[in-house]
Amino acid sequence: MRISTISLLGMKFHSNHGCLESERREGNLFEVDFEGKIDISAASSDRLEDTLDYCRIYEIVASRMVQPSNLLEKVALDLEDSISEKFPCMEEFTIRIRKACPPVGSDVKWAEVSVKHIKE
Repeated sequence: MRISTISLLGMKFHSNHGCLESERREGNLFEVDFEGKIDISAASSDRLEDTLDYCRIYEIVASRMVQPSNLLEKVALDLEDSISEKFPCMEEFTIRIRKACPPVGSDVKWAEVSVKHIKE
């Protein structure tokens, strides 16, 4: 088995996640990272169908980011469920979601949540 990591880093979205009314109304900048480990032995065929199509990963992430949620944890878990369902071939993957300038009453660049999925 040959394991490879395929990553999409810094996917940017303007989304309306958050518990505060102002976050839901005005939105904020979010970044999402995806890193997945797959067996790429089958990819020796040089066919997209035999590996992880990261365009489909982006589509899954983008479609979820437009649905407002109170918690980044909820967004991360929803993405984990969707990606694991669509790509059961992945050995493991990690989703990281960052919110720019979270409203914590101080100068903070990002708040981040990450979820790691490991195939059983």
